[in-house]
Amino acid sequence: MNTKTMDGLIGARMNMEMVNVPMRVFKEARLKGDTATMERAMGYVGEFSEKAWEYEAKADEGMKEEAKEERERAKERAKEELAEKIEKRKEEQKAEAEELQEKIREKGQESAAEKGEGSEAKAEGNRLDGAGDRKQTETDGPGDWKTAEADGPDRKPEPVRELPQTGASDKKPVLYSSTGELKAAPEQNLGTNISVSL
Repeated sequence: MNTKTMDGLIGARMNMEMVNVPMRVFKEARLKGDTATMERAMGYVGEFSEKAWEYEAKADEGMKEEAKEERERAKERAKEELAEKIEKRKEEQKAEAEELQEKIREKGQESAAEKGEGSEAKAEGNRLDGAGDRKQTETDGPGDWKTAEADGPDRKPEPVRELPQTGASDKKPVLYSSTGELKAAPEQNLGTNISVSL
């Protein structure tokens, strides 16, 4: 609390209490009919009342100053909080930028590694890993099939087999067994009508 406000409130209260004494004297003098004492008592009442009003004005002035100071303190606190928020946001943005740079670096390293692996894969050709997998290589014709070379060091690759060519003139389906052997296709009449009923 402002000292001016405290001084004003205390002074106003004391002067209002002091008004009670001359008022009591005034009432007693009125009963006796003593006008001189009544006038003197009313002079004191007026004097104490004026002082009370002066102290009240002083208290009001002090309260206004106190409110003004409080507003200024609130503005300063708001500025400080805003500065802290701005600083915190800058730090967050800096951290986010660093994370983004790190991710970009990691992606660059991964893509470089993939490019390196891609060139190795091209050098190996279209080879498949796994035992017994068969794959047609780029240089082979449609009937030349080879076993995968990565079957293991102990396994010997099977010899290259020539598979029969199916030409445009041959309209019979060609079937193979699960071991890759040529199977005879059952004779079918491809030109027959099929009726389905439900």
